[in-house]
Amino acid sequence: MSTYHPVEVMGVRVEMPSNQPIVLLKELDGVRYLPIWLGAVEATAIAFAQQEVAPPRPLTHDLFKTVLDSLNAKLQTVYLTEIKDGVFYAQLNFAAGESISARPSDAIALALRTGSPILASEELLKEAGIEIPDQSEDEIERFKEFLDEINPEDFLA
Repeated sequence: MSTYHPVEVMGVRVEMPSNQPIVLLKELDGVRYLPIWLGAVEATAIAFAQQEVAPPRPLTHDLFKTVLDSLNAKLQTVYLTEIKDGVFYAQLNFAAGESISARPSDAIALALRTGSPILASEELLKEAGIEIPDQSEDEIERFKEFLDEINPEDFLA
């Protein structure tokens, strides 16, 4: 059985020079950060939810939340489970006991809309997490500079 750690969404950034969006999560009970590359549509969905922006028409994740609410289905937790061949995996866990595999970007966007906790597995944090023990402003700035210079391929073993 895997150990899971709560994480929070720090924000969505665009990695340069590739112009690739990235969502950055921070371990709440530790010092690791988890960068996950995603598509532009998914990045927008996460950013809108985090900033509480209401689009003129519901996005897919807004629609999914409305359907869940209508069916009285509660999203209990979101697990960010693993990375295989450079692809991240997630799981939606419902109060009634069902679990559904999902892309992390969709799972995060939905969790932000429902207020559900997001947890990352210890294995995933060990494999793809980046430790920043000293959270001084200088360290955070250096990390942001690091994000501007890395590529998704840098995380492939």
